Amino acid sequence: MKAMIFAAGLGTRLKPLTDTMPKALVPVAGKPMLEHVILKLKAAGFNEIVVNVHHFANQIIEFLKEKNDFGITIHISDETDLLLDTGGGIKKAASFFTGNEPFLVHNVDILSNVDLKALYEYHLTSGNDATLLVSPRKTTRYLLFDHANHLCGWINKETLQTKPEGFIYAPEKLQEYAFSGIHVISPNLFNYMGEEWTGKFPIMDFYLQTCHKAAIGCYAKESLQLIDIGKPETLALAEKHINA
Repeated sequence: MKAMIFAAGLGTRLKPLTDTMPKALVPVAGKPMLEHVILKLKAAGFNEIVVNVHHFANQIIEFLKEKNDFGITIHISDETDLLLDTGGGIKKAASFFTGNEPFLVHNVDILSNVDLKALYEYHLTSGNDATLLVSPRKTTRYLLFDHANHLCGWINKETLQTKPEGFIYAPEKLQEYAFSGIHVISPNLFNYMGEEWTGKFPIMDFYLQTCHKAAIGCYAKESLQLIDIGKPETLALAEKHINA
């Protein structure tokens, strides 16, 4: 089973910690964020992982070498020349995901109680090109799915801005969910990434512009516990979550 970890971010919300180290190596309960995510993936059965790098890339490469890649196969997708955002990062790593085997994508700064193997197995039977882990948690920005769990659009509840262009918000026909930063992608999704999707771009922009033709679905978990450890005020919460 294959996976990709987004570890290339600048970690600006965690300054000054990230002035001297990459966000992925900021410790949480005594272990770097990256180690927590790798171990969770490994425990779920993922044995081949791509890690993208940019900010202090050599520190991540050396860390993985010191850990002997945690006894699994780990590839580096090098973005030191240009940080490509989430969509561009996935497209750059496409050569690692040839064939038909889906891969799971996980932000390095997310901790959750989700069963990653169950999410992956759901995707295998869903017929989706991509399956997004979502939950009904309170936020201001929601992904909008129809009652067949297919992505239709996005809304900012404060400004009432919607995406994609021309989308009509009809709440009675939609389910509102918050995205987790964890998703499963089938390689055939790359067929939709034509010339207009090159270089740096967010994966969510791609999903919203493509959902009318690609099958972008969701895996909704009411009981999802999720902590964004990419900001200082949640590091302490994350340590409690890990030690619980």
